[in-house]
Amino acid sequence: MREKKDKSSEMPEIGKISPEIFNEVIFPRLGAKSRDILVGPQHGVDVGIAEIGDKAVSFTCDPVFIVPQYGWERAAWFAIHIIASDSVTSGLKPKYLSIDLNLPMDMTKEQLVIVWDTIHKECKKLGISVITGHTARYENCHYPMVGGATIVGVGERNEYVTPRFANVGDKIIVTKGPAIEAAGIFATMFPALLEKQFGRDFSLKAQKVFYLMSVVEDAMTAVSVGVRENGVTAMHDATECGLWGGLYEVAQAAGLGVRVEKEKVVIEDCVKEICQYFGIDRYASISEGTLIISCKPHKAEAVVKALAKKSIKSSIVGELIEPGKGMILVEDGKEKRLKHPTVDPFWRAFYDAIQKAG
Repeated sequence: MREKKDKSSEMPEIGKISPEIFNEVIFPRLGAKSRDILVGPQHGVDVGIAEIGDKAVSFTCDPVFIVPQYGWERAAWFAIHIIASDSVTSGLKPKYLSIDLNLPMDMTKEQLVIVWDTIHKECKKLGISVITGHTARYENCHYPMVGGATIVGVGERNEYVTPRFANVGDKIIVTKGPAIEAAGIFATMFPALLEKQFGRDFSLKAQKVFYLMSVVEDAMTAVSVGVRENGVTAMHDATECGLWGGLYEVAQAAGLGVRVEKEKVVIEDCVKEICQYFGIDRYASISEGTLIISCKPHKAEAVVKALAKKSIKSSIVGELIEPGKGMILVEDGKEKRLKHPTVDPFWRAFYDAIQKAG
């Protein structure tokens, strides 16, 4: 008889660990218990929140993700906005940055100056103070993972949002639409391919999508309308597995179902063409910059209008429903099951494009 494989010993080849591994290995071992924790680790939630004194304090951490091929300034902009975008999904303003830079040996002083000056300028714009860190060069440190960072947000105890505040009937708002990150990276990395296919004007316009890969302004604008019973109840940055994955995760974290209408989702210029050209499903592809918002029905239109005043595209695409009804996607007027993509199609297409461009 063939020996059965012990799945409990398996780990994914690349990317985030599975929910099963998280639940088995990480979640049962979270150090000392604390009554101060308001929001702890869970799937579909980008931040942890603790009560410290009379304040709510959010914490989020991520790799410092520097891709030299983007250009040093763009790479550093993206690196800080990745972390800040997770932080703001708490609804609290990001205030402090702790950063560890483990730099490759081949990074020059001139390159470091560009990277750090960009991080400094972006933090200044966002109101974030660098409070501590560690900076060194080491052997066996390689791009793009060149360290890690934590952003701390601070606000009142009644200002933060989290999926447990979401309820049946809450409307779902999506900003910018699908595949923002996929399109932004393709346009930045392969401008010649896009120029050959669509023309120079299209290629130049597409490259501007790169700077949409942040939800900081989206989130802070949304919560300015109101939170909890008076507005936004939860927010999630659609990253790996894109919009479909993000919607699934929001509903799952809230313990609810979701019904979403595909035709109501906004889309940024150039995204559809880029995704078709590189052969990926834009709704399942990585989308840093797309914010998913759950909001009380009476404030949903106000949130969309507030975002429009900041020139941020958004639309109401559905609502949270009873958990027993499951995850529903409406396409061409027909309901079907909304499935989590599990595997993001961007990465395979990205590496194929590298070979094509080479």
